[in-house]
Amino acid sequence: MAFGRLERTTAPQPLSDINMTPLIDVMLVLVVIFILTAPLLASAIRLELPRTAGAAPGSAAQSVTVVLDKAGQVFVDGVPLTQDALAQHLQGIAAAQPGTEVQLRADAAVPYGRVVEIMGAAHQAGLMRIGFVAEPSSPATGSPAP
Repeated sequence: MAFGRLERTTAPQPLSDINMTPLIDVMLVLVVIFILTAPLLASAIRLELPRTAGAAPGSAAQSVTVVLDKAGQVFVDGVPLTQDALAQHLQGIAAAQPGTEVQLRADAAVPYGRVVEIMGAAHQAGLMRIGFVAEPSSPATGSPAP
């Protein structure tokens, strides 16, 4: 029996570096998601359209979309306009294409008087075709869908 010093193997040293590869992968995926979704969120105008059983998708050869949001702000093809600028813009459209249809998308919470102001501006500009955009109700019950 030998009493001596036992040789010990050295234990592996702990790693002091962080593995960056998974972190970079996750960050790249998040960047791609934000790049794809940011334009969709920025350009969408939130509306609660009225619902009716008679709502059906229609198509017009020439149309301009006028959106009236809950706060009463007017957007023409996604661009915010004042009442005076709206009248001038609609007059320009009527001069270039007199048969253009105005597709009015008004939030359900907008007062009726504000909708009539927009209709009046379209009539004064010479645009006589106005379509009101609504959401269809659920077909099973005939009541508005949630």
